[in-house]
Amino acid sequence: MFTHPELWSFASNWYRLLDIHAPLESFRPLLTDDVQLVFPEATVTGFEGYTGWYNNVVNIFFDEEHTLKVADITKQSDSTCEAHVVVNWHASIWNAPEARSTRLMMDADQTWEVKRLSDGKLAVAKYIVNGMTYEQGSCKL
Repeated sequence: MFTHPELWSFASNWYRLLDIHAPLESFRPLLTDDVQLVFPEATVTGFEGYTGWYNNVVNIFFDEEHTLKVADITKQSDSTCEAHVVVNWHASIWNAPEARSTRLMMDADQTWEVKRLSDGKLAVAKYIVNGMTYEQGSCKL
C-alpha cells in the first residue's frame, strides 16, 4: 500500500528537480517506460516524449519555484495509486527582445497515476494537468 508521506516525498522531489533544472537523466527512474504526460500544450509518451518536452520548457522558464500544496491518494491497489496533486508554480519567462521578463504565478491541479516498481521505488505512469488557476498579476501561458 502507498502512504501519504511516501507520495508527498516523491512529489516534492519531482518538483525540486524541476526547480533546479536537474539533468534530464534524473527523471528517468521517476517515470515508467510507457508514461503518459498530458500538459496544456502537449501530450507526450515515454521517456523520449518527456525528453522533448523537458528540453523545451527548461529553455522557456527560469527562477522556478514549485510548492506542493496537495498530494492526496484517491484510489490505490498494491502496485498503483491515483493521486490528486496541486502545486503552486511561480516561474519567470523572457521573450526576446522584450526589456523585462514576466512572472507566471498559478496553482496547477493535476491527477497522477503512480506505480510501485519491483525495487519498491515509485514512478509516474500518468501525469495529467487538469487545469490552472492564475494568481492576480500573473502572465498567462
